[in-house]
Amino acid sequence: MIISSNFNFLISGFDTIECAYYLIPTDQFQLDFVSLAVQKENLTRAKNSKQQAIKLGSEEFLLASHGTTSGYPFVIENEAFIIQFGEFNKPNFYVKFRSIALWHHGALKLHERFLAWASSVGMMPSQPERLSRADYAFDYFLPELDFDEDSFISQATKDNQHRKNGKIQTLKFGTDKVVLRLYNKTDEINEISHKTWLFDLWGIDHDVWRIEWQVRKDYLRQLGISSFASLAERQGDLLRVLVKDHTTLRVKSNDSNRSRWAIHPLWLDLIERVNQMDGLGVIKELDELALLEERLTRIAISVYGYVKRVAAIDALYTGNEKSYMDEAFQHLQNRVTELHDPLTWQQDVNRRAKEMRLGEW
Repeated sequence: MIISSNFNFLISGFDTIECAYYLIPTDQFQLDFVSLAVQKENLTRAKNSKQQAIKLGSEEFLLASHGTTSGYPFVIENEAFIIQFGEFNKPNFYVKFRSIALWHHGALKLHERFLAWASSVGMMPSQPERLSRADYAFDYFLPELDFDEDSFISQATKDNQHRKNGKIQTLKFGTDKVVLRLYNKTDEINEISHKTWLFDLWGIDHDVWRIEWQVRKDYLRQLGISSFASLAERQGDLLRVLVKDHTTLRVKSNDSNRSRWAIHPLWLDLIERVNQMDGLGVIKELDELALLEERLTRIAISVYGYVKRVAAIDALYTGNEKSYMDEAFQHLQNRVTELHDPLTWQQDVNRRAKEMRLGEW
């Protein structure tokens, strides 16, 4: 097998963090659980909305009409957090930090922002927070793979792969406490997540592969990581264990002892970057205008597809083999005009604008 050095490191950082918080009321407590329950019930009964924009303390959120399967009665979210909480739950707050916020602001800043919000509604920690999951990712420009699943040596007892059109798209090692995924991130964005803001961070929009470690609380505790302070101190130690001991990428050879295979240049680069790690930081300022432009482009692509469907329907009606975009677009516009309600237009536009501003893209 020919070993290629045609790869470039792009960025690295936390992509997901989940954390439990134990908060108690202070003398300035102002979180009205009864009012939230009424608002949630009204949402459940409403036919046209499953979320409602609300302001709680220093933050604005979208309140969901549902609770969680894990027993939290309330779910609120904005561009930075998805927060599950309940008055009588223990822990009473469980927070998922959003990927886009982690990449643009950093984990420690978001932790501080959550605590500032808790203070703004009159609550304070009764004990240190407890991390339950941390995903760390390294993104590389990698136009061609010169390895496969058999090139890895791993402590994981289970592994699998996903192919598309005969080509590897995802390699996965592990299923529980520690999971390593190496996958084509640009394919995942285009097909599933639509996190096109990553293109701006990378500076490219193709052939980016992600090496991502998902680590849950039991393994974090083994490394002495339970809080954000210990995560900041020991994230390098955690990743060094993962990239050197848990799983390594090797260059295949005729040696029957796979542990003697040379470490692949990509993994050598990964190890070197982990060795240099020393704390949390901001990657890049968030370009909100670019996000809006990307959203508008995706809407245009969707509308264009619907215009083609309208043209197809017109062809079935008329029997004409020739169709024109302007005629189909006019036909669609006429139907939309019939549905237009001037009385609710501005209210609905304002609601959608607020939802987008709070992270419902």
